[in-house]
Amino acid sequence: MTLERINELYANYSNAVKRLGEALKIDVKKGSIAVDGTIQRYEFTFELAWKLLKCILEYNGIQSVTPRLVVKEAYKAGIITDGDEWIDMLEDRNKTVHIYDEAQALAIYKKIKKQHFRQLEMLRGDVRKTAKSLRES
Repeated sequence: MTLERINELYANYSNAVKRLGEALKIDVKKGSIAVDGTIQRYEFTFELAWKLLKCILEYNGIQSVTPRLVVKEAYKAGIITDGDEWIDMLEDRNKTVHIYDEAQALAIYKKIKKQHFRQLEMLRGDVRKTAKSLRES
């Protein structure tokens, strides 16, 4: 894994976080499309997050294949600070793929807004610091 690839993934991830933030500002009273669109952006952002973490771990010689293992290793490495929240985020991402119930979709939307988005934003800042330290070493 190269720093160039990490920086490329970081740029994509940072943009995805920004777009998720924009989606979260849309009033859900405007219809279910706001909830559905936000959940879709969450799925995309989470995918980029775990792949970015995976690249950083690989750059540091740590091999992890699945999202769950990547989250656990990222927590052990100190890249993320709340491993349990990230596992919860992963489980919610897995649920969103199979949601057909509007009430369940709305419940996950609320978790994205109240909890998950904050973690995704924190990762953006933490990775910026991590990437800077990798360039300096």
